[in-house]
Amino acid sequence: MKTKLFCTILMALLSGFSSISAQGFEPPAEGKSVVYFVRVSGYGGSTSFEYFHQDKYIGVFKKKNYLRYECDPGEQLFWASTENKEFITADLEPGGTYIVIVDVIMGFWKAHVGLTPISVNDEELFERAKELINSKKPVVTSEAKIEAMNEKLESFIDEKLKMYDEEWKDERNFKHIAADMAIPPDAMK
Repeated sequence: MKTKLFCTILMALLSGFSSISAQGFEPPAEGKSVVYFVRVSGYGGSTSFEYFHQDKYIGVFKKKNYLRYECDPGEQLFWASTENKEFITADLEPGGTYIVIVDVIMGFWKAHVGLTPISVNDEELFERAKELINSKKPVVTSEAKIEAMNEKLESFIDEKLKMYDEEWKDERNFKHIAADMAIPPDAMK
C-alpha cells in the first residue's frame, strides 16, 4: 500500500515538473496572457539579454533560446537590457499567446537588443520561432535569482523607467504588440 501511494505521489510530482518546463507552446492560465521572447539567431550568442516586465526583472538568457512569460492581460510594458535598453508596449487579450523576436544588433562593446512582435502573417520568422519553441524547453530563471535581481537592480530599474517615461517614449519609435497579434491555437501545432 505504501509503495503504491509513493509511486502515485512520485508520478504526480514528475508530471507537474515536466509541465512547468515542457517544450512547445503552452496556453496561459485562465484569465492570463503569455508572451514568448524568442531569439532565433545564433549571432552574438555569448551576449546575455536581461528581460523586464514593467518594474520587475523576469529573466535572462543568451544564445538561440526563448523565455516564456505569463502575465495579466491588458496594457503592459516589456523591455530588455544589454548595452542598450529596448522597450515594447503591449495590449494583451486574456488567453492570448504572443511572440516577440529578440533581435541581435551589432553594438559598440557588445550586441544590442531589439524587440520585434510578430504574428502568423510574418511567416518566415513565425516558422523559425515555432520550430525553436517546439524543439526545446524554455529558459527558466529561478525564482530565487529573480527575487535577488529585483532587489539588486531596484535603482537601475527605477532610473531606466524614469528615462523611458520622461524622454525615450516620446523620442523613440518603440514597437507595439497589438491584441490581434495573438497566435491562433491551431497555428501553434
